[in-house]
Amino acid sequence: MLSRRNKLLLFKLLSLFSVVRGYNILVITLAQYLTSIYILSPNLPLREVVLDFNLFLIVTASALVIASGYIINNFYDAEKDLINKPTKSMLDRLVSQRFKLTTYFILNFLAVFAASYISFRAVFFFSAYIFGIWIYSHKLKRIPFLGNLVSATLAIAPFFVVFVYYRNFETVIFVHALFLFLLILARELIKDLENMAGDMAQNYKTIPILYGPKVSKFLIGLLIFLTLIPALLLIKIFDVGYMYLYFWMCVALLGLFIILLAKASSKKHYVWLHNILKFIIVAGVFSILLIDVDLVLNRIL
Repeated sequence: MLSRRNKLLLFKLLSLFSVVRGYNILVITLAQYLTSIYILSPNLPLREVVLDFNLFLIVTASALVIASGYIINNFYDAEKDLINKPTKSMLDRLVSQRFKLTTYFILNFLAVFAASYISFRAVFFFSAYIFGIWIYSHKLKRIPFLGNLVSATLAIAPFFVVFVYYRNFETVIFVHALFLFLLILARELIKDLENMAGDMAQNYKTIPILYGPKVSKFLIGLLIFLTLIPALLLIKIFDVGYMYLYFWMCVALLGLFIILLAKASSKKHYVWLHNILKFIIVAGVFSILLIDVDLVLNRIL
C-alpha cells in the first residue's frame, strides 16, 4: 500500500500531467515523427529520419513549449475553469500556482536550450513561439475570432517548423496543413460555445457572447464546409495512398457534424461536436500510416 505522502505525490504528478495535457503532447510528438517519415521525407531511409538528432531536438523543444503553453493557459484560466471544468479544475489545483509558474519557466528554458543545439534560427523560432503562446494566453484569447485564429495558428506551428527543417514545400503539404488548420479553427469556435458560462463570468468577449450562438454556429458551419475542399482535393488530385479512406470518412463525419450542429442547443451537444472534431484530428495522425502501408518495412533496411 502507498503511504499518504506517496499518494499525495502521485496525485500531484497526475495533476501536472492533466495541466500539461500529456496525452495531447504524446499525440503531437507522434504526429511530427509520422509526418516527417511519410510526408516530408519519403525518400530518406527510415533509420536516418528516426535517428536524426536535430529532428529529435525539434520534437523535444516543441513538446516542452506546448507543455509550458498549457501551464500558462491554465494559470490565466484558473477561475474560468472552475465554472467550465469543475472536476478537472479540482485535480489541476493539487499543484500550486507558484509551482506551475516555476515549471513554466523551466520548460521554456529547456526548450530554448535544446533549440540552441540546432541553430540560431531554431532559437528565434521557439522564442517567438513561447512569446506567441504567452501573449495569446494573456491578451489575445479575449479578442473575438482573432484569439481563435491565433490559437489555431499556434497549434499547427510544430508542424511548420518540421517541414521548414526538411525544406519540403510541395503543394500537397500545404493542402494537408490547410485541412488541419480549418479543423482546429472550427474546434476552437466550438470550445467557445462550450465555455460560454465561464467566459461570461470572466468577461471574455467571445463570438457567441457578443453575437450569439447562431452567428457562432454559422461560422463553424462555414469552416466545416471549407474543410471539405482540401479533403476532396486530397482524395481526387493528390496521391495519398490508402489515406483517401480516412478523408472519405472525414467527409461523412463532417456531413454528420453539420446536421448535429444545426440541432445543437446545449453544452452537452457542443461537447459531442467537439469530440467529433477531436476524433477526426487524432485519427488523422494514425491514418498517416495509410499513405503507404509498406513504406516503413521497405525503409528499415
